[in-house]
Amino acid sequence: MLDPAAHSTEVAQELLGATLYGPAGAGRIVETEAYGGAEDPASHAARGPTPRSEIMFGPPGRLYVYLIYGMHHCANVVTGEAGDGQAVLIRALEPVGDTAAMETLRPVRRRRDLTNGPGKLCAALGIDRSHNHLDVFDGAAAVRIEPRTGPPDPAAVVTSTRIGLSVAVDTPWRWYLRDSEWVSAR
Repeated sequence: MLDPAAHSTEVAQELLGATLYGPAGAGRIVETEAYGGAEDPASHAARGPTPRSEIMFGPPGRLYVYLIYGMHHCANVVTGEAGDGQAVLIRALEPVGDTAAMETLRPVRRRRDLTNGPGKLCAALGIDRSHNHLDVFDGAAAVRIEPRTGPPDPAAVVTSTRIGLSVAVDTPWRWYLRDSEWVSAR
């Protein structure tokens, strides 16, 4: 059962197979990365609360949206107890339902490129900084998560190191669904 107050490494695995809904569409989460607060030098929370990361120290289950490279939004779920500074980055989605609105926001030549990365999925779903602080487990929120039913097959889940970091590069805190074509990178 998905408990956002659990450690980010647990929540990251529990989010696989859950559905993320945004203003323009939805997708099944197929890839996540955990960030462990003060214990994790790769976390935005490693240096304590800042104007950017203060949301990570708030209640679990909140959406933390930030810009990377000054142009791509990334969506994270705050985890752990308030004050821990943990979060899970949602790295990739498999679109579900009608994708016309998503494709309008993020035109692509190959369908798999629509949501196979954290910036891509935010662009396609219409998630931006205006959604920061939302409770993603509030069924009425503009950006929300519907937990999966039942556990995934353990053989279907791959554990690896996180992507694109310059510190804590060997920490195996990334999970993805082995057979998904929507995963950002193998």
